[in-house]
Amino acid sequence: MNVIAEIVRINELELQNGSANTSASWHAKYADSAWVYIGNLPIALTEGDVICIMSQFGEIEDINLVRNDDCGKSKGFAFLKYEDARSCVLAVDNVSGSKVLGRSIRVDHVEQYRLPKHLQEKEEEGNTAPIMTGAGHAYVDKELGSSFNIHKGQDLFMSPREVMQREEMDRAKEGKLERKAERDKKRRENEERRERKEERKRKHRSKKTKRDDSKISDSDNNSDEDQSSSHRQDKKRRKHRKKYGATSF
Repeated sequence: MNVIAEIVRINELELQNGSANTSASWHAKYADSAWVYIGNLPIALTEGDVICIMSQFGEIEDINLVRNDDCGKSKGFAFLKYEDARSCVLAVDNVSGSKVLGRSIRVDHVEQYRLPKHLQEKEEEGNTAPIMTGAGHAYVDKELGSSFNIHKGQDLFMSPREVMQREEMDRAKEGKLERKAERDKKRRENEERRERKEERKRKHRSKKTKRDDSKISDSDNNSDEDQSSSHRQDKKRRKHRKKYGATSF
């Protein structure tokens, strides 16, 4: 017996024995979790489609439609979080077994939701940056197909043309920010080059000053030696005159 049929059977049994919506219900085990698993989804469905189907049972806080890392296609299952865990009971009881585009949808409780694989890997690597677990966490560092932002929402009354215009404006704004960041980067690089150049000049001037000081010192030493030699010569001449008279030396 598959899971969908088993869920339907248990729900019917609880209705018969009166344990539905009580602490004896099998749903009570998952009272602390607001996440549900949705399986056997048609791969053509997007996050928005799944939200439209599931939002009739409560306010939705987050969704993770699992996709192929290489091509971005849906793998046919998703995890969805409600604002109230009681909405999970309604979704499991009412959607399991329902057909969407010819496929029987499976909805089940998730006792402990796990982060997406790419976030788990970051966590295992000991990344010091905080791991985002709020709304839209599954799409961090992912390339999206549109400029839709889960934090801003979507204007359902906008025409397709207005949507395109807004996306073009968003792309232009992003391009402007990227160009500004590039200019700031180049300016910092130029400043660093100027600082390195000035540092080289300072070192060159310092070396030149040391060489000049050394030359002056050598010149002074040579002058002292010349004076000492001249003094010795004068002394020798005086001694010779005293001994031999005025005869030329």
